[in-house]
Parts: sequence; structure tokens; C-alpha cells
Amino acid sequence: MKICGLRTADAIAVAATAGAQAVGFVFHEASPRNVSLEDAAALQRVVPSGVERVAVFLHPAQALVDAVLEAVRPDWVQTDVADLARLRLPASQRVLPVVRDAASVAALPARILFEGAHSGSGATADWEMAARLAGRAELVLAGGLEPSNVAEAIARVRPFGLDVSSGVESSRGVKDPVRIREFVAAARAAHARLAG
Repeated sequence: MKICGLRTADAIAVAATAGAQAVGFVFHEASPRNVSLEDAAALQRVVPSGVERVAVFLHPAQALVDAVLEAVRPDWVQTDVADLARLRLPASQRVLPVVRDAASVAALPARILFEGAHSGSGATADWEMAARLAGRAELVLAGGLEPSNVAEAIARVRPFGLDVSSGVESSRGVKDPVRIREFVAAARAAHARLAG
């Protein structure tokens, strides 16, 4: 479970305490969740051990990716699958390719993040397509998730993981501690019902 678009140490602490396994830092100037290199470098130092750090991009320039890799040293790089074909990344760098439409991917990577057409918009992804892809790859479901619908998403898609951003905010770009806790609790309860 990843809580994405974090910009404060308090939000990181809430996500980690709630039980998130990963936190995402967004590097895209147009996003209300964008974080500067300097802030991200400071924030990554307060991420608790055992919680993975994900650098989130959208069609980035190589120079930006290089700067983030040096300053933040993320555990994962997340960007659209087409971006990965042109980016130069260290051989050891783990990547989370974003897939928005199964038809656009010739060979499905082993692990993907399945998202709606526009990241961070709160628009719900196509759960039927996600469910089909979840049988072929470790699928992290994103797009339009929130505390009130995450149980249904888990039941219908059976994803490997979950990624939430706008669904745990009080306003655009501002994380809500209560909604983060509610989301993680609802997701864990739904997973337990399926496993039981």
C-alpha cells in the first residue's frame, strides 16, 4: 500500500504509523503535490526503515530523473511505461511502470501500476480492465480510490497493491491524517475478508 503525494514529515509519519508500506514523492511541476528536490531530500530522511520511497514522475526529462536519483535515492521510480523506454536508469534501479490502457503495452511488465487516464485527478480507473490485468501481472491499483470504495475495489480487482493520493486529502495536495488511517484500515479489513 502506497500513500502518494506526500509533502510533509507529519504526513509521512501518519502514513507509516497507519501501516503503509510505501510513500510517494511527486516530481511534476503541474501537480499540486509537486515537491522540490531540496524538500524531497529532507523528507526522505524521515521515512522510517521498512517503508519504501517512490519517486513519481510524468514524462520527465532525463536531467530531472538524474537529479532526483542523486538527491533522494528512491527505492522505486514510477513513471509511464513509455517513458521508461527512453530514460537511462541504473541497472539496479527498481521501476514501477504506469499502465493506463492495456492495449498500449505490447509485453506486460511483471509489476505495474494501473492508473486512470490522468494521474492525481481522482478519476476512477477501469476496474474491469484492472481485474483482467491483475491475473497477468502484480497490479498496483490507483485512480479514484478512497476509504469508501477501497473494499469494493479489492473485491472486484484483487490487486497486488494499492496506491492512493487525492482520496486521502482534505483539499488538493493536503493530506488528511484521518482519511489516511481510514483508508489503510478499510483496505486491511477487506484484504482480511478475502484471505479468510
